[in-house]
Amino acid sequence: MPNNKTPAPVTPISPAVAKAKSAKDRKTNILFRLLALLVTVVLVIGAAALVVFRDRLNVDALRRWISYRSITTDVDGQAEPFPHAGGDKLSLAYLNSGIVLSSATGARYYSFTGDQYAEEVLNMTNPTMTSCGSAAVVFDAGSSSLFLFRNGEEATEFADVGTGSILSARVNESGWLTVTAQQTGYKGAVTVFNAAGDAVIQISLSSTFVVDAALSPDCRSIAVITIDQKGGVFGSHLTFYSVSSTEPGVAVDLGNTTVLDLDYESGQIWVLGEDQLMSITPDGETFNRWSFGRDYLKGCDLSPDGFALVLLGGYRLGSADRAVTIGATGEELGSLSLREQILSYAGAGNYCSLLSGSALTIYDRALTPYAGTQDTNGARYTALAKDGSALLADDQRAWLYIPG
Repeated sequence: MPNNKTPAPVTPISPAVAKAKSAKDRKTNILFRLLALLVTVVLVIGAAALVVFRDRLNVDALRRWISYRSITTDVDGQAEPFPHAGGDKLSLAYLNSGIVLSSATGARYYSFTGDQYAEEVLNMTNPTMTSCGSAAVVFDAGSSSLFLFRNGEEATEFADVGTGSILSARVNESGWLTVTAQQTGYKGAVTVFNAAGDAVIQISLSSTFVVDAALSPDCRSIAVITIDQKGGVFGSHLTFYSVSSTEPGVAVDLGNTTVLDLDYESGQIWVLGEDQLMSITPDGETFNRWSFGRDYLKGCDLSPDGFALVLLGGYRLGSADRAVTIGATGEELGSLSLREQILSYAGAGNYCSLLSGSALTIYDRALTPYAGTQDTNGARYTALAKDGSALLADDQRAWLYIPG
C-alpha cells in the first residue's frame, strides 16, 4: 500500500547556531573534566590522610565522637573530674552506659559526668568486680552479697542468689549472670540467670569442688572449673555443659594448674594459670598454651577481643618488668620492656593500657602506642572502653580521658 504521508521538512541549522552548540558542548566537557579532576584530587588527599593518620582516623574515633560529643575535655583530652565515694580495695569498670566503682564500702554506679545512677553502701571484706562492656557485677567473695549494674540502674532482680558463699560471679554481653557458690550438701554449684533474672539452670556437684564458671557469649554453653585430688595429686578440670542440660559434656584436664581467671569469648575460652595462659575451644580439640617460663606472673587482663595482656617480672618479689600480648593461638603479638612501676592496667576491644606514675599509654594488640597522656593528675587506677577511651581515678576523684 503506497505511503501518501508527506515527509516533514528538515530545518537547516545555521552556522551560528551550530557554532554556539559546539561551544556549549566544549564548555560542558571542560566542566565534567574539572569535576573529575577535583574528585580525583579529593580521593588522593583522603587516601593520603588515611595513611598518615590511620592510627586516629578509624571507626573507634567516630564512636568516641558520637558517644562523648557532649563532654568537654581539655587540650589533653581529659574531662573534668568528679568526686566518688572511694574506699579501700578500689576497682573500676568502664561500661558503655557509665562507670562502676567497687570498694570495701560498697558499690556505686555513675554517669560519665559523675551523676549517681545507683549505690549500695555495704561493708565488704573481699570486694570483687567482673564486667563486660554492657554490665558489671560486684560481690563480696565468701559472702552472699551480689549487685549487678547495667543500663544506668541496678538490676535488683539478681540480689537473691542463695545463701551459700559466692566464689565467683560473671556477666556476659547479653546480661546473663553466672554465679558459682558453695551449697549445702554439695561441693559447689553453678547457677545461670537470664537477663530477666530467672534461674535457667543450676549445676550442683558432690564429687568435685567447683571454683569458677563462665557463660558463652551466645548463652548456650557453660565452662565450669573444678578441682579434685587423686592419689595425693591435685588437679584442675574444665568441663563444658549445655545450658539446657545438667549432664557434663566435653572435659579437659588442666593438670595441676591453679586457675586464676576465665574469659569465655566466641569460639574459645581463656584460662589463666600461675605459670601459663591457655586458650581452649569448646570441643576440646584445640588447646593452646603460652608458658611464662622463668618469669613470674604480675598481672593479666583477659578482657580484650582475641588477645590477652600479661605482665611479667623476673623476680618473685617486685613489680613487672615486661608487658606481653598473647594471641588466641598462643602466639606472642607484642612485647614491651617496662622502665617504670605499673600502677594499673586494663584491656578492652582492640586496646590495652598501662598507667604509671608519669603517664597513661594506650596500645593496640601489638603493643604499638595508640594514644596517651603525660599528665595523669595523680591517677592510680584505670579502666578501658572498647573504643579506646580510658577512665582514670585516684582515691577521691574519677575522670575520662578521650583520645583526640
